[in-house]
Amino acid sequence: MAEKKSNGGLLRKFIIALVLIIVIALGVTCVIYYLNYFGPNVTDKQEFLYIHTGATYDDVYKTIREEGIVKDTTTFNWAAQNMKYTTRVKAGRYHLHAGMSNRKLINMLASDTQTPVTLAFNTMRLKTDFAGFVGKRIEPDSAKIINLLDSADFVKKYGFTTDDVYTMFLPNTYQLYWNTSPQKFFKKMYGAYLKFWTPERTEKAKALGLSPVQVSILASIVDAEALHDDEMPTIAGLYLNRLRKGMKLESDPTVIFAENDFTIHRVLNKYLTINSPYNTYLHTGLPPGPVMMPSINAINAVLDYRKTDYIYMCAKADFSGYHAFATNVADHMKNAHAFQQALNDRNIKH
Repeated sequence: MAEKKSNGGLLRKFIIALVLIIVIALGVTCVIYYLNYFGPNVTDKQEFLYIHTGATYDDVYKTIREEGIVKDTTTFNWAAQNMKYTTRVKAGRYHLHAGMSNRKLINMLASDTQTPVTLAFNTMRLKTDFAGFVGKRIEPDSAKIINLLDSADFVKKYGFTTDDVYTMFLPNTYQLYWNTSPQKFFKKMYGAYLKFWTPERTEKAKALGLSPVQVSILASIVDAEALHDDEMPTIAGLYLNRLRKGMKLESDPTVIFAENDFTIHRVLNKYLTINSPYNTYLHTGLPPGPVMMPSINAINAVLDYRKTDYIYMCAKADFSGYHAFATNVADHMKNAHAFQQALNDRNIKH
């Protein structure tokens, strides 16, 4: 009888031990599962994870390893496999937070929850400058952007030429995804262009006898001439007077653009014979495209120009950045002589 009790006691002890082992094993498994999925793993070494278009999971995993994105790459890989992220890779720019779990990181990547890029730009001289600026902030490089802008067939779809397409880009602040394609980037900028050219602005352009593109081309000249925004409406009015009279614009910034030498400070007579459609000393009317990216202030200055009888202007001799305006040649020559003398006094030869 005692032997049966002893065997029964051993069995109970065995069962209890087995249950404890199972419970401990389950507890350990739960802890491992929790740590693998929900435990903090993302480091503070990188602020963003960039996944390029066409990247595979192997590419992503390599980047994560090489850039130290996570502390434990093995658990990340295990979680990625179990969450089937390996077949759900999406390109983009993803904002990382130190202490993020594998699960949170993978859910962000798989759901394409990107942080947009803020693209803020002011006026820029050339299309190539602009393409270079944009190419450093989104995935497509500058070559892809400039190739699109230089594609006559592509820009024609939007009503532009390769000469005047630069007027479409309005200096402002924009939000877009890092992996935006050049085509989608163009479409977004065109959407902003259409919003800017409201019926009211379009009607003002029409009243001037100009298209929105022509307004922007003239605005680029005004922008290049004006150092001070408050003088823009007066300069715009002067050029509109010359256009109405059939006079050549004779704008120095157009000659500098034609020469493609932006170090020129003094436009000499030798520059005035440059054979270029942008040389407004040779050709009447507007050039075929802008001489720089026009600012919104300059565009509005053309649309809301100041009405005067001015047809001549020259930089003031005090180098204030303002201009001396004139309605006749005699007064203009006095102003020009004073400025040329000031240049000579400062030994500015070119």
